[in-house]
Amino acid sequence: MQEQGYIPKDLSFDDEARTKLISGISKISNAVKSTLGPQGQTVLIESTQHTQGLTVTKDGVTVAKSIFLLDPVENLAVRMMKQASEKTANTAGDGTTTAIVLTEALVKAGQKYIKDGENPIQVIRQVRELGEKVLKKIKQESIEVTDDMLKDIATISANNDEEIGDIIAAAYKEVGRDGIVTVERSQTDETFAEVTNGIKVDRGWTSPMFINDQRKDECIHEDVKVLVCDTEINNILQIENILKPIINAGEKLLIIGDCSQNVINTMAANVQRNGLKFCNIKPPSFGYKTHELMQDIAFSIGAKYFSEKTGDDLSLIRMEDLGHADKIIVGKDSTIIINNGEITKETLDRVLELKEQQERLTAKHEKDFINERIASLVGGIGCIQVGATSDIEQKEKFDRVDDSVCAVRSALQEGIVPGGGLLLSNLSKELKGKTTAEKILKETLQAPIIQILENAGLEKDKVYNKKLKKNEGYNVVSGKYGDMFKMGVVDPAKVTTQALSNAISVATTILTTNAIITHARAGKDD
Repeated sequence: MQEQGYIPKDLSFDDEARTKLISGISKISNAVKSTLGPQGQTVLIESTQHTQGLTVTKDGVTVAKSIFLLDPVENLAVRMMKQASEKTANTAGDGTTTAIVLTEALVKAGQKYIKDGENPIQVIRQVRELGEKVLKKIKQESIEVTDDMLKDIATISANNDEEIGDIIAAAYKEVGRDGIVTVERSQTDETFAEVTNGIKVDRGWTSPMFINDQRKDECIHEDVKVLVCDTEINNILQIENILKPIINAGEKLLIIGDCSQNVINTMAANVQRNGLKFCNIKPPSFGYKTHELMQDIAFSIGAKYFSEKTGDDLSLIRMEDLGHADKIIVGKDSTIIINNGEITKETLDRVLELKEQQERLTAKHEKDFINERIASLVGGIGCIQVGATSDIEQKEKFDRVDDSVCAVRSALQEGIVPGGGLLLSNLSKELKGKTTAEKILKETLQAPIIQILENAGLEKDKVYNKKLKKNEGYNVVSGKYGDMFKMGVVDPAKVTTQALSNAISVATTILTTNAIITHARAGKDD
């Protein structure tokens, strides 16, 4: 008889436990890795969340998220693989499938040597140490992105869709390197880019209760009033002068400022129960920078900045003191404030003031900070409107465009490396295979290029059977050999490093697992 308050458990140990985990890894990997590369295949998913009941996609993280296995141990492996892919997607925007392919290869290679009697702890420590060296090497091999490269990067990440590549590249060229590009669903069947004025704040929502787009965990509103203040709001009555007219008029409000947990909870409760459209984010940065950045935000949206430093009294706030945003997109870690109107004279004057201030500075980090502020004031925000003739097609296309936008952003941040799995393959050749860690990583780093070629119906030994110069490889789309940079076959360095880093993290955790405890399932055979 089951003791009340306790749930019976199933236990697995040693090779038995890891074998089950590897089985789960193989299942999710087999579903995902067929999508890798320009010749990758689509996956059809039965979906309870989709209006048509199904999803067609080549997006690795979408495929991974949809997988749940009956066996509890196998499903634990699936959940860990999802974490690797999702973390890669969240950090770099792309590379989810590569992360899964690398994880599977690393786990299988590691398990092979551990079963032969190698000490798993020592092996894993060596793999992690060697992995750090490989990651540094990837960063060293990266080159800076030029404007001419943007289309190639965008096209590759959009599964070689040149039309999408052109649109995204054009958007980034218009907003500049410091600008922002977002992705939305179009109300038409056309896909196009729009560029508007806006600003990005490195702060997200203070409560998940503000979220109204559950798929992207974002709070999105149009035509929003904005309060900018550095005075902590400890009581909702402090802003009663603006709350009443906003609520009565059914308007939306974003508060950029510190609010007590009680005030946040009060606003969140009203959002959930009464349908009010409120959101709150904390002031950006810290220290002296906060005051200056808040002034920039206020200038960009036409708001009065209520600051304790200048002796402003928040209780005297009026509706005309609030700024206006045509649209806000508030995520977990950042906020985008969009204004479709022209840049105001006040904002331009502010920019001139900042440039004069910059000329007087000598420290590089101070000059860079001013550059960031100028970019936030006059840098544009691009929006890719994704259109399609059907809901299913739009969902698949949206995922590709979103991945591509994120990939370009990552490339601009940390540069690019030869694509098609070539760099990892070349780095594997530099490993002599003298130690167990070198043998494991030597096999692992070959996995992406092998899978890309396999998805194109090719074998690596037959394709790469000739001596090639550095950065030279095979383009599976054109069927030609050449310099990968010149052919436009490139990957963002950040995508590659994040995929490998997360793969090592998950794989080494699995390989050092000695016992697994799961809830006992009813009806399970003894």
